[in-house]
Amino acid sequence: MQARVANAVLTGARAALERIELSLAAAVRRREAAEEARAAREAELKVVRNQVRELSATLERLVNVVHGNEVARAEQRLRLEQLEQKAMDDFGLEVDALVGEYGPDVLVPPAPDAGEDARPVPYERAVQEKRAKTAERQLNQLGKVNPLALEEFAALEERHAFLNSQLEDLKKTQRELLGLVKEVDERVQQVFGAAYADTAREFERIFARLFPGGEGSLSLTEPDDMLTTGVEVAARPPGKKVKRLSLLSGGERSLVAIAFLVAVFKARPSPFYVLDEVEAALDDTNTQRLITVFEELRESSQLIVITHQKRTMEGADALYGVSMRGDGVTQVVSQRLEKDDKS
Repeated sequence: MQARVANAVLTGARAALERIELSLAAAVRRREAAEEARAAREAELKVVRNQVRELSATLERLVNVVHGNEVARAEQRLRLEQLEQKAMDDFGLEVDALVGEYGPDVLVPPAPDAGEDARPVPYERAVQEKRAKTAERQLNQLGKVNPLALEEFAALEERHAFLNSQLEDLKKTQRELLGLVKEVDERVQQVFGAAYADTAREFERIFARLFPGGEGSLSLTEPDDMLTTGVEVAARPPGKKVKRLSLLSGGERSLVAIAFLVAVFKARPSPFYVLDEVEAALDDTNTQRLITVFEELRESSQLIVITHQKRTMEGADALYGVSMRGDGVTQVVSQRLEKDDKS
């Protein structure tokens, strides 16, 4: 008996569960349909809101345009009233009489300087406005009658003569200064040309000593204008085809710079030279070549060389070193080298 009741309850429960599932599925479908309908309504509402905003903006622009037109018309009416009042105050003419006698359809009399054969011409606003401004300017320039004009003219005439004499003095001074500038320019060109020729000659010789088998030369960027010309350096070390300095190694560029510097020293000697670690980027071979150039320079000048290279120190007549003691105080140490010690 209980088993039948349980089976009956189970059967009823299953039936109820099926109905519940069917109801749930139907509810889900109705909910999805409602959500789709809501999304469609929201999209339509969004479109309507956009249209409302666009129409509101259009309405605002139209209102602004209409308001601007009304303001412009009011300003034009006020301007016409002011012009009418001005015509009445200045010329005592009503608007109708003024237009009838001086309107744009009436021919304009010719200018006083137009000649005897000149005839009235049609009205052109731009031409007549320019003519009116010219007449007003000439009238303002005339001004009032000055009873002291003759005395002022005599004073101005005297002032004019004085200024003319001063101007002639200035012109004479200018001519003298221009002549002096020309002489200075010629002297500068002459001195620079001679210095450049000597430096170029010495550069080729020094370059050949620092780069055996290589070629180096100097050239002017503007040979016809010695005052603004620049100097270009062409260098081709032995075994290389490049001539641009940017394509050389660091040591080669340093050696080319040293060659140019020494060429300037040789072209225009000085009593002494100060060189600060010029051979820092050079190897032993190039350092030895540089020392031979130093030997040549020291024949006519005194060299002060700051260096850390032992080879360079060996070629010196005297050494000065700066060292720091244990207490942090620097000390200068000097040593004069004998000729036999340099061998």
